[in-house]
This record gives sequence, structure tokens and C-alpha cells, in this order.
Amino acid sequence: MNKTLFAIRMVFITLCTSAGWLVCYTVREWDDYRSLAALIGALIGALVLLVDVLLKGFSLRGLSAITFGLSIGVLIAYLIGISPLLEYGDPQIIFIVRLSLFIIVTYLCTVIALRGRDDFNLVIPYVRFVPHEVDVPLVVVDTSVLIDGRISKVCAAGFLSAALVIPRFVLRELNAVANSSDPQKQARGRRGLEVLNELRRIKNLDLRTPESEVSNREDLDAKLVFLAQSMKAKLMTTDYNLSKIAEFHGVSWLDLNSLARSLRPELMLGESLTVELTKPGKEPGQAVGYMTDGSMIVVEGGRDYLGQQVCAEVVSVLPTAGGKMVFARYTSAAS
Repeated sequence: MNKTLFAIRMVFITLCTSAGWLVCYTVREWDDYRSLAALIGALIGALVLLVDVLLKGFSLRGLSAITFGLSIGVLIAYLIGISPLLEYGDPQIIFIVRLSLFIIVTYLCTVIALRGRDDFNLVIPYVRFVPHEVDVPLVVVDTSVLIDGRISKVCAAGFLSAALVIPRFVLRELNAVANSSDPQKQARGRRGLEVLNELRRIKNLDLRTPESEVSNREDLDAKLVFLAQSMKAKLMTTDYNLSKIAEFHGVSWLDLNSLARSLRPELMLGESLTVELTKPGKEPGQAVGYMTDGSMIVVEGGRDYLGQQVCAEVVSVLPTAGGKMVFARYTSAAS
């Protein structure tokens, strides 16, 4: 339990107990029942806390829907109650009818409002009854992911359903890299800015840029981890050191390199593939080409077809640290 919430609850129980004790000072006949009154006050406080626990997870949106339903129900019951239908008759029967109308109509309106709180777009100050208020998964993005560039293609393909959170200090860091005097850093920073613009152009992508300050650049990694923790979000990075810091603090992290490796096609022996041969191999008659995931393909008997696309048959697959090296045999020119 949250320590602050626990302290508030204990103070509330103490106040209820004290209130029960102090009530006896206002009625002289109750002086002999102070202990009982204090116990009753504590039990009332415990009952309120029980209701509080049972309401855990009940959202502000649900409370607003109940308030709206109750208001409409009371209004309908009141209008029926003052209508000519109940103007004449036995006062007791009229009272019972009005009471029944109040209970039944308010209940039905409340239930309808709760069931349909996502289906209407009524605006109440500070509260909107719209589906996008439902909590969505969040992913905090760091500078390395933007510079990497693959995130825009993943989002454009629709495989990432979470909202992307790009803090303002990440944008400032990216802008500083783009304005660097080092040509290589400058090129990487500008590519990151281009990727950011591509993300903004993707329709239906929930892109958020919250304001958050850091005192030193050295605190960027710690700030990213803290932000992901506080927002209960995942952290997307290609920085190995940052991923280890996130793992140490219990923050889930996403790695685009792991995603790319998991998407590499599995080649079977004897399978035919089409590849463009780009350079000669080490052995006579060999030529080398690359698959879309970067895996190297060595084609026996393909040196005469450099610069062309050929069909080849897989004869062996050798796993390496940088991917897979595939050995194939030339079969025919690609049509």
C-alpha cells in the first residue's frame, strides 16, 4: 500500500474515533457511553475505508458517467412527479409512486450512462466521455532510436500500437547533435530530425512530447529511466548501456535490433531464393549478395553474373555474430 495513502487512512480512522468520543460531550446523558461511542466512530471510519477499497480502480470517467446518469434520472422522475398524471389521488399512493419513480428511473439512467460512457461525446468541464481517454500503452523513445531511423518504418507499418513519448530534453539533445561541428554527428542528428518529421506525418500515431527538465547532460539516461518508471511505460533504445540501466531498475525496454533479428527469414536447405550479386567472393567462381536483413549469401558459380539478380538454391546456412551467412548454388538467371 502507498505509504502516504496509508497515513491518510490512519488519520481518518483516528478522527472518526475522536469524533465519536467528543459527541458524548454534547449530550450529558451519553457520558457513560464514551468508549462505545468511540468504537462506533471507529467502525464507521472502517466502513468508509472498506467502501474506498472496494472502489479501487473505479475511474473518474465512471464517476462522471454516474453523476450524469443520476442527474438525468432525478430530472425525469421530477418531471413525471409534477405532471398532471399524479395531480389527483390518494396522497400515500402518490408518494409511493413518486418514490418508486425516483428509485427506478435514477437506477436505469445510471446503468445506461455507465454502459454507454464510451459511445457519446458529451463535454463536461475537464472531463470528456470519449474512448481515447482510456489508458493506452506508452513507449518512451530516446535519441538513439530517432537517429537509427527504423522506428518510422515500424510505426508506418502499423505494428506499434502504443503511444510514443518523446520528451522535450530528447528533442533538445537531438537538435544539439544536429548543430554539432563534427560532420558525422551533424549528419546523424539531421537524420534524427527527419525521422521525427516522418513520425509526425504518420496518421493515427499518438505522439506525445511532455516537458521535462534535466540539470546535466550526464543525467539524460537516468531521466529517461525515471520518466519511464513514473509513466509506467516501456523504454525503446538501441543504446546497450541505457538498456542495462533500465533492466537494473526494472523498466521494460524494447530493442529494434532484437526486433530486426527476430524478423529474419528462416532459410531451409534446398530452398530457392532470388538475390542480386554485388561483388566477387573469395573462392574462384563465387559471388556475394545480401538479403534485405543484411545476411550475406555466397553463391557458387555466380561470378559471371555480377550486377544481376539470379536464382540460387540454399546448400548450407552458417550463423554468425552479425547475422547468417548463406551458401547457395547458382541455378538460373532471375526472370
